[in-house]
Amino acid sequence: MRRSTAPLLPLLLLVPLLALPQVLPRFHTYVAAIVLLTALLATSLNLAIGYTGLYQFGHAVFYGVGAYGTALMLTRTGMPAPVAFLVGPLAAAALSLVMGLICIRLSKLYFGMLQISLGSLVWAVVYRWYSFTGGDDGIHGIPLPDAIATPKGSYYFTLTVTAVCVFAMYRIVRSPFGKVIQGIRDNPVRAAAIGVDVRLHQMASLVIAGFFGGVAGSLFVVVESSVFPDMMFWTFSLEVLIMCLLGGMYTFFGPLVGASVIVLLRVFASVHTQYWSLILGTILTLVIIFLPDGVLGVFARRLRPKEDRGA
Repeated sequence: MRRSTAPLLPLLLLVPLLALPQVLPRFHTYVAAIVLLTALLATSLNLAIGYTGLYQFGHAVFYGVGAYGTALMLTRTGMPAPVAFLVGPLAAAALSLVMGLICIRLSKLYFGMLQISLGSLVWAVVYRWYSFTGGDDGIHGIPLPDAIATPKGSYYFTLTVTAVCVFAMYRIVRSPFGKVIQGIRDNPVRAAAIGVDVRLHQMASLVIAGFFGGVAGSLFVVVESSVFPDMMFWTFSLEVLIMCLLGGMYTFFGPLVGASVIVLLRVFASVHTQYWSLILGTILTLVIIFLPDGVLGVFARRLRPKEDRGA
């Protein structure tokens, strides 16, 4: 019964999400849109780190490349907006493919360290290329279609795209491909022994995760009408990783919960204190000590039958 009704919960959640802009003030609608796109970003990271077992420590670079790809198409070319919103994610997927080809031969921590290094290199290029990316000033005043230029329009566009992408990732992890990458995560040696091409599946997972991370970056352009290099810095990658850990890295909807908590804390805690990094570090410490499986991970374990829990 629980398994048959669980897929209906996200649909029930859509009802209040659709009503939010009608009852909330403008700033809170903006915050809700940021929560949605950050939840999409965290879910895309979890596809690589939680379901495939890859130490993807530089995921924010795909978020930034997706945002910059869309922003540059809108500001420097005459291409229609739908094309611009597709170019950003495709650029992020292409970068993920290139970085994956370089890093895939390394394992675990070394994979993550090299990813951070390559991501920092991309950040440095964006940060210093004033004539093309705007350098440390970023790109501001990005023109958007009238339908999504208003706070309500950008929110509903973000909600629609996020819902479609989250559903697509849900179908991916429930597909045979999703089962294979979970098997690779649990035991890559045994997966290779039964004929699975481990690196090919890991590369596919990286590209998919990079693509959806780029979609989140394109949505950031819609909500903020600007981009800046710090959104692809490695410290933000760590923050997104904490979202996955907080919600539950081995659950699908855990990163959505973690992203919602972290974003709301960051927005409203910054009103009262400037020591957000201290709060974030405290959250990480408490999660590691008391909730190693994350919030949803704890609930999922308690809802399992006792014999499954023991196994």
